Amino acid sequence: MHQERDGREKVWAALDRPWDLIVIGGGIMGAGVLREAARCGLRVLLVEQNDFASGTSSRSSKLVHGGLRYLKTGQWQLTLESVRERERLLREGAGLIEPLGFVLPVYKRQRPPGWMLRAGLYAYDLMSGRLQHRALDTSELMFTAPHIRETGLQGGLLYPDAQTDDARLTLRVIQEALAASPQSAALNYARAEILRENGRVCGVRLQDRVSGRQAEARASVVISASGVWADKLRGQLGAAPRLRPLRGSHLVFPFHRVPVAQAVSLFHPRDRRPVFVFPWEGVVILGTTDLDHAEGLEREPAISTGEARYLMEALQHQFPALGVRLEHAIASYCGVRPVIAGGQADPSKESREFALWEEEGLLTLTGGKLTTFRVTAQQVLRKAARRLPALEALSDAAPILDPLPAAAPDARLSPEMWRRLRGRYGARAAQLLAEAQAGDLEPVGDSVYRWAELRWAAAHESVVHLQDLLLRRTRIGLVLRDGGLPLLPQVRAQCQPVLGWSDARWQEEEAAYRELWQRCYRVPQA
Repeated sequence: MHQERDGREKVWAALDRPWDLIVIGGGIMGAGVLREAARCGLRVLLVEQNDFASGTSSRSSKLVHGGLRYLKTGQWQLTLESVRERERLLREGAGLIEPLGFVLPVYKRQRPPGWMLRAGLYAYDLMSGRLQHRALDTSELMFTAPHIRETGLQGGLLYPDAQTDDARLTLRVIQEALAASPQSAALNYARAEILRENGRVCGVRLQDRVSGRQAEARASVVISASGVWADKLRGQLGAAPRLRPLRGSHLVFPFHRVPVAQAVSLFHPRDRRPVFVFPWEGVVILGTTDLDHAEGLEREPAISTGEARYLMEALQHQFPALGVRLEHAIASYCGVRPVIAGGQADPSKESREFALWEEEGLLTLTGGKLTTFRVTAQQVLRKAARRLPALEALSDAAPILDPLPAAAPDARLSPEMWRRLRGRYGARAAQLLAEAQAGDLEPVGDSVYRWAELRWAAAHESVVHLQDLLLRRTRIGLVLRDGGLPLLPQVRAQCQPVLGWSDARWQEEEAAYRELWQRCYRVPQA
């Protein structure tokens, strides 16, 4: 997906070439299919109606986890796969997927009781092949999670999981797929309609959401990995809806307001749902809700006042000494999960396992978890293999992320920052630094980002709109107060020449970003 500024033009000009596989959807699932298919020798075209990772894959809880809570609902296979994939991602994705300790406080007469939590963690450890959790006494817990509610506290449990930047993970998977397969391509802001011949899906008709132009692309197999939008594509074939869109909302706080060095898992005092608070990218995230999303999918989701109050109720109950109020949050975000409708009254009890359907030749994959995207992609390709004679054998041993050659840290960066850049940009991290100009390695505001990252994305990462740059290529819109709006003059000075936008275009993009941030990422009033 690392394409120069004219990369989209080159892809549009080549859409009439023969493709083996077309993937609709540029989130983590579509990226995973692209990656696995490209490494197996196929010519793959991935198309996304908005920006890469702009849906659920940039609005998740940022956790690469084994799904401890899924043990409660008997989803053992999902948990086992997730634990194994988490361990692989931790080994292969240093700097992008990082360990994150989880603290589970245990209180008198709590539900579920402490013994049940310990039993679940022993099962969790068994799946990973080693004992990883340990018990904490009250003093250890207070040291690990200061300011926590002390009344009735009996101690706690500490266990390991992991976290990531979900958008950057998606982008790196796409980038490495294209680097491995020059005959493959990825195109953002291209809306797809299904093409059929003789009652079978044979390709897509694409509309460029930037210029309005149209083109057709054909392939032996078309896979829909469009997540929560899958029913809309299936509807073009007359298929009945099968998804239950569920919304998950989050609040973002400055670290000094909620100073947690590790994740703290807590049960909401009202309904006992698990809620997490954890450090991420220099800030702290509180989430998540799990509600039916009744609004249309055409409009970007935003946290509701009721959801914000619900999350604050959990935080204030667990950390009463901090005195945190809703107005202390600096941002919010909301994602919609593509969950298969199973008829459960409680949304949280619906299965998170993925589903795969074939209808008139269209393969649809939906549901599933970020952590298991590789396993899901391989299962889908095995289903499609009979129609893909060029498909080479799938390898379970092949790396999820490309191994990076050893490289000495750049003298201008701390070892931690060099590790972070290598994780996010993979093999191109060195080139990013080589292109850095004077002052480019200074932080953007008080964030963990560097100006070099903004300039690199503007030059090489298919940025079409300002929101792509500030919400996904970097996460400035989440980690800086007011979405980084006060820094827009500096962003303009750095990036407008690289993007090649006129003054009128920049003003239009800035106005659109301001409106979007106010509508979907600001903190609602109490």
